[in-house]
Amino acid sequence: MRSSFTMGRSQPVSVPLLFLPLLLCSSSLSFGFVSAAGTADGSEEWGYVQVRPKAHLFWWLYRSPQRIDTGSSPWPTLLWLQGGPGGSGVGIRNFQEIGPLDTDLRHRNSTWLQKADLLFVDNPVGTGYSFVEDESLFVRTDWEAATDLTTLLKKLYDEDESRQRSPLFIVAESYGGKFAVTAGLSILKAIEAGELKLKLGGLALGNSWISPEDFVASAHCFLLPHADTILMQRP
Repeated sequence: MRSSFTMGRSQPVSVPLLFLPLLLCSSSLSFGFVSAAGTADGSEEWGYVQVRPKAHLFWWLYRSPQRIDTGSSPWPTLLWLQGGPGGSGVGIRNFQEIGPLDTDLRHRNSTWLQKADLLFVDNPVGTGYSFVEDESLFVRTDWEAATDLTTLLKKLYDEDESRQRSPLFIVAESYGGKFAVTAGLSILKAIEAGELKLKLGGLALGNSWISPEDFVASAHCFLLPHADTILMQRP
């Protein structure tokens, strides 16, 4: 369930200079890591939440410069869950696709910050900057990972009324799209039990890895000649 910050073995990329302070903090596993920090203007926050003893999730929140707070239409927050499992949302989706800066730290005109605040979490523990101090603490099921994520949200939302006013939309792709459903159920149960002060706005799934057999079979037209015959064979 672990992944290095090369963003996968097949596509290594350089770590932006912006990440070096965070990397220095997170490399001191049992001490010195950031519980919460941010920019002076409040446009960004990041840190760790200990979701279980010796198990820590890393999060990074961007506040949109276009944010408009109204009672009738509150500004949304989008929680991105990367695929894998083990893909870094902080690294991959943030810098490569929807965050305010690209991997060369240039401003991205198409950032999703134009429509929502963005919350990235390196999930599950062992992904990106998230870590455990004992390898026996890695999760083994989606429900365990969802419980950890729910614990992180309790820490971020239960003590911050301004976040509570912003509805949370969970968006994910690939295996993250499968995991997002489990996470959504875990979050909803915590809300109904009064354990999490959060407005769950909705769930969006992109190319979710729900049925591998069907997904692979449907891709036969893009493969080599006669591959469709091989793929469609059943034992």
